[in-house]
Amino acid sequence: MEGSKVENGSSSEGRPPNPLAGAYWQCFSHNDGVPVLCKKSLVRHPSLMKTKTSDIKVEPGVQAEEFESKFIPVVRSGAWADIGSRPSMEDVYVCVDNFMHDYGLKNRTDGPSAFYGVFDGHGGKHAADFACFHLPKFIIENEDFPRDIERVVTSAFFHTDTAFEEACTLDATLASGTTALTALLIGRLLVVANAGDCRAVLCRRGKAIEMSRDHKPICGKEKQRIEASGGFVYDGYLNGQLNVARALGDWHMEGMKGRDGGPLSAEPEFMTAKLTEDDEFLIIGCDGIWEVFMSQNAVDFARRRLQEHNDPATCSKDLVDEALKRKSGDNLAVVVVCFQPQPPPNLIAPRSRVQRSFSAEGLRELQSFLDDLKT
Repeated sequence: MEGSKVENGSSSEGRPPNPLAGAYWQCFSHNDGVPVLCKKSLVRHPSLMKTKTSDIKVEPGVQAEEFESKFIPVVRSGAWADIGSRPSMEDVYVCVDNFMHDYGLKNRTDGPSAFYGVFDGHGGKHAADFACFHLPKFIIENEDFPRDIERVVTSAFFHTDTAFEEACTLDATLASGTTALTALLIGRLLVVANAGDCRAVLCRRGKAIEMSRDHKPICGKEKQRIEASGGFVYDGYLNGQLNVARALGDWHMEGMKGRDGGPLSAEPEFMTAKLTEDDEFLIIGCDGIWEVFMSQNAVDFARRRLQEHNDPATCSKDLVDEALKRKSGDNLAVVVVCFQPQPPPNLIAPRSRVQRSFSAEGLRELQSFLDDLKT
């Protein structure tokens, strides 16, 4: 599909469909051999009826500017992935620079509509493949999109999670889990949804702005939620088994999830920002990247590379290659999204005006020196 890119693994029969196939991005039915776009309505899963919009916790993000900016982002993206030191690849990413157009919707907003995601699988790649394929479709098929974005995206996360449970009941070999981090750009509004330990970092005039919070079981809020849901944290792991507190899938793991909830949550947290002229690019990476990069360090590194070649795809590869040099021990996947056509500008720090003065002791020493010259 023009304007979109996905990195995924192959699938065999009975497993999630291969997203590199022609039917990956759009659902087709066939009438006398002629493909016809399916206009399927989104069926609300029963589990979603238990989650009221008022119950969804929204993590406040970067606040909008007080003035109304006329800035319109010019979107360019690229991505790169590497198996790293692991025996198999379980990371998946997706880049869609023209989300509504590529999914057959008319863009009714000023500026771009774009969708990006990184899915870090564990216990196999099937959950990551499944989420990468289904989650954007659940978003675009929701009749409330793009009006109520946070509720629509939350619904898509839950739909993907329960749909994967149903797929696993039909084929037990699919059993696995995945973290999920998505970024939606509608006009100037950037909405990041996270369930897991992938991370999104915005570069605002050279400064790193974290657009997600790592969901580790040892984090205070997550530990409280886990224990309130009947789980426990042992040696940094949820129920002694998972090192993430939120994920899609993992329905096969006893004590993790149920239709009435559980310690492992699929509910995303949100951070939002209204982009301005100062916003340069966004980095989305799996936890293998953040094992060896601090957020500001990654922004500094990516900024220098973009100043050299101004290519988000090459910049993504640069980040992955550098993570490998720094001995990251995990699969690696990175998406870089630029919001300007030109490379990041050089930042010139203003010179501080330093007032210099002699101390009293210094003046005495100088006077003594001058007196010695007279004698």
